[in-house]
Amino acid sequence: MKKHLGYFSLPVAVAIGATLVASSAFAQTVDTARIEAAGQNDWLTYHGSYKSHHYSPLAQINTSNVGNLGVAWMHIPGKSTRGVQSMPLVADGVLYYTGSYSRTFALNGATGELIWHYFPELDEALIKRQTHSPYNRGVALGEGKVYVGTVDGRLIALDAKTGRVAWDTKLIDSQKLTVGFTGAPLYAKGLVIIGAQGGEWPGRGPIFAIDAATGKKKWEFLTVAGTDEAMKTWGGDSWRTGGGGGWMPGTYDSETNTLLWGTANPAPLYDWSGADYKTQGARPGDNLYTSSVIGLDIDTGKLKFYHQELPHDAWDFDSAVGEFVMLERDGQKLIVHPNKGGFIFVYDRNLAVKNVWRLVQNINFVKDIDPKTGALIGRRDFTAGKVTDPPLCPFIGGGISWNAGSYSPKTGLYYKIGQEWCMTLDVQKTTPVTSPQVQLNIGADFKMAPPPGGEIYGHLDARDPVTGVKKWEVRYPEPPLGSVLSTAGNLVFVPDSRGTIHAYDAETGTELWNHNNGTGHQGGIVSYSVGGKQYIAVTAGFGGMLADEYGPNFGGIYKSMPRDDGMLVVFSLK
Repeated sequence: MKKHLGYFSLPVAVAIGATLVASSAFAQTVDTARIEAAGQNDWLTYHGSYKSHHYSPLAQINTSNVGNLGVAWMHIPGKSTRGVQSMPLVADGVLYYTGSYSRTFALNGATGELIWHYFPELDEALIKRQTHSPYNRGVALGEGKVYVGTVDGRLIALDAKTGRVAWDTKLIDSQKLTVGFTGAPLYAKGLVIIGAQGGEWPGRGPIFAIDAATGKKKWEFLTVAGTDEAMKTWGGDSWRTGGGGGWMPGTYDSETNTLLWGTANPAPLYDWSGADYKTQGARPGDNLYTSSVIGLDIDTGKLKFYHQELPHDAWDFDSAVGEFVMLERDGQKLIVHPNKGGFIFVYDRNLAVKNVWRLVQNINFVKDIDPKTGALIGRRDFTAGKVTDPPLCPFIGGGISWNAGSYSPKTGLYYKIGQEWCMTLDVQKTTPVTSPQVQLNIGADFKMAPPPGGEIYGHLDARDPVTGVKKWEVRYPEPPLGSVLSTAGNLVFVPDSRGTIHAYDAETGTELWNHNNGTGHQGGIVSYSVGGKQYIAVTAGFGGMLADEYGPNFGGIYKSMPRDDGMLVVFSLK
């Protein structure tokens, strides 16, 4: 394990590199109460706060002056295989973010000067066997530490002041199971929670809770057959290789002491059971708790309640998208959660369905979903063979991708990216491979295709989060893949796939500013303040399974767009 200080020692770094923040840097402990309060100058957890709003209450940058926004500083993490996909976090003027290989950086939020960096030693041979690695989607902050997962199945705590390793806990036998961690952890109530990557590897999708101070494992929940009830929904021994996973960070509801988490699809992705999926195919049954949202007692890891958004998911439209937007409407406390299939689910705080609405038009894996019960209407299940007419909609990238939308309490609108694309399939019978190492189990070849009678495109919608009523829409020639940020300055920021970051009027959708970062975006965007100055920070850098489809399918700029590199770009008013 290697830990590297920056090009100067930490005391000098604080004295010289962090002049503006020297008096306050590292001054306050990040704990559950502070994250709950979501102070406006910081961005303390992946979703901005436990309410998952991805909203900044800062208004120094606003509709009247956003045209004066310019680059304040940049940071290049190096060795960015599959691009930069992380969500930066900010506490007391210090910005933390990760690049590929779980490289972790602490930077002066005002100047970009390096305070420390940490490069874990990883098994390169293992990484080459992993289809989705070695990108990393961010860290968690808590109790004076920075927590980062690794693709070889470890969770590591770093001292927030120095970057030195506080503890290093092995959680997954990645040599055997092939998977590790690519998603960001969540800190809450003295615990660090993280889920294993992917749903298409034969495994059981564990979610872990680790003592934040000591690194000791407190509990583990299996998203595949994790209870007696769930075991009955897996025919034969299919539960042993069922997939699952909780690869994106969920959130914490302190009012009910509940950890809310989304889970991945089962394996193989594409089952060949046809309409007899309850009794036939690779994994007969509903396959609980895959493609579900689950509520766990944060103290014990025991299941409290759940809703399976897609029983027997045969399309890879899982529920691991981690947004659980908490809001109140007419005296009801609600949760809004997007599903990769293109639908938005609205729940009460116990995950009982209150409404379901569609963000995306091109959906044909079901005819609809009952808005009162959440039941699927008119499933489209496949037998082995080709699926071409019509193609399956949406594409495997999802009608909604894993990156987050944003809810503005100021406008009451939910800003979310929809993706209009489809695919042809050749469904194949497969046998899970678990020895000597677990192998990817997709169960089909697939190819991107336009929607029937139309073209591929993406769109940013401004909608009522509960009813789905649309106020305005902006279209893009190719689906954007980055996260969305809204601010109290009445702005909505969208980093698109071509490399341009856009700022829109949150009320009207009118574009007010844009800037070309020179490479596609597929990561996070946040806002924070240091020394009374507001900043916008966004990660840029294209690569990975989905981004690699853009060149062959869309051509143009994507043919020359660099791969396997990236950067962090930070903007402020000139």
